[in-house]
Amino acid sequence: MIRARNIHKSYDNLKVLRGINLEVKKGEIVSIVGPSGAGKSTLLHIAGTLDKADEGSLEINGVNISDLSGNRLADFRNRYIGFVFQFHHLLPEFTALENSCIPAFIGGTPRKEAEKKAMELLGYLGIESRLKHKPGELSGGEQQRVAVARAMINNPLIVLADEPTGNLDSASARELHNLFFDLRKRFGQTFVIVTHNEELANQADRKLTMKDGVFIQDGISSQQGKPE
Repeated sequence: MIRARNIHKSYDNLKVLRGINLEVKKGEIVSIVGPSGAGKSTLLHIAGTLDKADEGSLEINGVNISDLSGNRLADFRNRYIGFVFQFHHLLPEFTALENSCIPAFIGGTPRKEAEKKAMELLGYLGIESRLKHKPGELSGGEQQRVAVARAMINNPLIVLADEPTGNLDSASARELHNLFFDLRKRFGQTFVIVTHNEELANQADRKLTMKDGVFIQDGISSQQGKPE
């Protein structure tokens, strides 16, 4: 589902990624851990086409991302990649239902169809009673569930999560952990999760550790992140 080869990324004179290779299978849940500044979020943003590598190649579901640009790249991202961030990034003036529908609206889905799908997702996520509430009226856990519904609304191939439990209490974090696995089982999505939460990381099919812009294995630097 994801194949990244020899990914390098620098910001000014700071080298963040140093030749990363990563393969993620369809339906796999992969966690990426490591200290702050290791390059985890940068790699996730490149895998999600939000940023570009200075060097290397990226394929998603067999599509060479370097062949896409402008509107074609934006359309690909909207259709096939869902994002869940630590700070939710919900629009405060919109309700939970409206926030969930935004990627579908951007993709041209008719309002009734988008709202029906969003209501189904929010019901599955256990917050159907909060459809008309705005983010300021929701708990942190509820806001994150709205963010998950938004990520899932277009039936993406891949869901990328960057510190999804970072702002949640332990109980809400544990619920979200279980939710990712339930979603994979029901919808078949592939998940890549950057996290400092060891409980979540250890539940994944594979846990990869980054340090200084490369993957490490048993304390030895490695640029490989391939399935066994």
